[in-house]
Amino acid sequence: MKEVLRRCVGCREMINKSLLLRVVCSGDSVVIDTSKKLMGRGAYICKNKECITKASKKRGIERSLKRAKFINDIYTELLTEVECEVA
Repeated sequence: MKEVLRRCVGCREMINKSLLLRVVCSGDSVVIDTSKKLMGRGAYICKNKECITKASKKRGIERSLKRAKFINDIYTELLTEVECEVA
């Protein structure tokens, strides 16, 4: 089976899709897509604090989702998600 790659919005590296978190823009809300099946424009990010921090500083998720106005709470949610997976 062919490996499906996606680009991380933090480190900008091509990584296997199964190793990344997906953030989806669905209507007016932006959510973490844990099922990776929600409809809507998506952005992928590595499951580590460094990539989330880089994406936050460079506004990677905002650019990928093509949203000028973006709630910074999604970065906090991503950090919480990563910490929960490590624990």
